[in-house]
Amino acid sequence: MPRRVLEGRVVSDAMDKTVTVLVERRTMHPIYKKYVKQSAKYAAHDESNLFRVGDMVEIEECRPLSKRKNWVVTTDPKTLGRELTAKVKASAGAEAAPAKKPRAKKAAAKK
Repeated sequence: MPRRVLEGRVVSDAMDKTVTVLVERRTMHPIYKKYVKQSAKYAAHDESNLFRVGDMVEIEECRPLSKRKNWVVTTDPKTLGRELTAKVKASAGAEAAPAKKPRAKKAAAKK
């Protein structure tokens, strides 16, 4: 049987190697025929603590990793590549670039 793949937004990254992903889906109400949003939160495994709050990710079903964690984070290679590139540039820039001068404070209030 194929593994389920869901797409959602990271809403918590406070745990080590785990993120909470909010998955929203739209279903039609059986009587009113209006589309209603339904959401569910899943605990997903993030081995390298790469993802932060607000990131859009894909999660894939896997074997149970703990009591609540049956999902692992996957994502598009383009998105992952962009995030890794940004992190590498940020870490390299912090080491190589000299410290920036603090901004000058604005002049005292007018009299």
